[in-house]
Amino acid sequence: MSAEVWSAVDAWFDEQLIGRDEALEAALADTARSGIPAINVSPSQGKLLNLLATTQGAGRILEVGTLAGYSTIWLARALPANGALVTLEIDPKHAAVAEANIARAGLSDKVRVIVGSAHDTLPGLIKANEAPFDLIFIDADKVSTPAYLDYALKLSKPGSLIIIDNVVRNGAVTDATSTDPSVMGVRQATAAIRAHPHLSATAVQTVGSKGYDGFILARVMQG
Repeated sequence: MSAEVWSAVDAWFDEQLIGRDEALEAALADTARSGIPAINVSPSQGKLLNLLATTQGAGRILEVGTLAGYSTIWLARALPANGALVTLEIDPKHAAVAEANIARAGLSDKVRVIVGSAHDTLPGLIKANEAPFDLIFIDADKVSTPAYLDYALKLSKPGSLIIIDNVVRNGAVTDATSTDPSVMGVRQATAAIRAHPHLSATAVQTVGSKGYDGFILARVMQG
C-alpha cells in the first residue's frame, strides 16, 4: 500500500466520521500561515485523543508539546465544565499562535499554556505541587522522551493514562544499532516502561496522512 492510499483513506474517514470543524480548520490554517511545521496530529488522531480522554473521564490533562494547539483543542474539548488542561511549549511564537487558536475555539478558560523548556517547566509543576493528571500526552522532542516519561510518572496517579506519540519512527524503532537520537530516545523510554513495576502498556502502529508511525499507551497501575 502507498502513502497516497493511506491519505485517501484518512480523508474518507475524516469526512464520514468527523466532518467539518471551523475552529480546527482555522487552527491548521494559522499553523501554515505562521510557518509552523505541519507535524500536528491528523484529524483522526485528534479525535482518538478526544475519545481516549473522554473514556478516561479525564478532568485534568497535561500535554508536553503544544505546537499550534491543534491537539490541545481536541483534548480540551473532552474535559468536563470544571476541567483543566496544562500544555507546555518551548517556542514563544508557537505558544502565541496556540493561545489564539485555543481562544478562537472558546477554550481559554480551561487551558493554560506554559512557555519554556519542558526540562524546566515539568520540574516546576512538581515543585508547585500540581495535582496529578488523569491523562498525559507526550508529543515533543523524542530525544527527551525518557525524561518526559519520568516527570509524567511523578505527575500521575494510579489510573492515569500516559500517551507517547511518534514512537515507531517509520519502523526505525526496531533497529538496536541506530544512532538516531530520536530513535534512541524512544527505545530508552520503551525499556523504562517495560521495566517499571506499575505500568501496563502497549503500542499501536498507525498509517495515514502522517505516514507510518504509532504511539504508546501506558496506564499507571496501583502500587
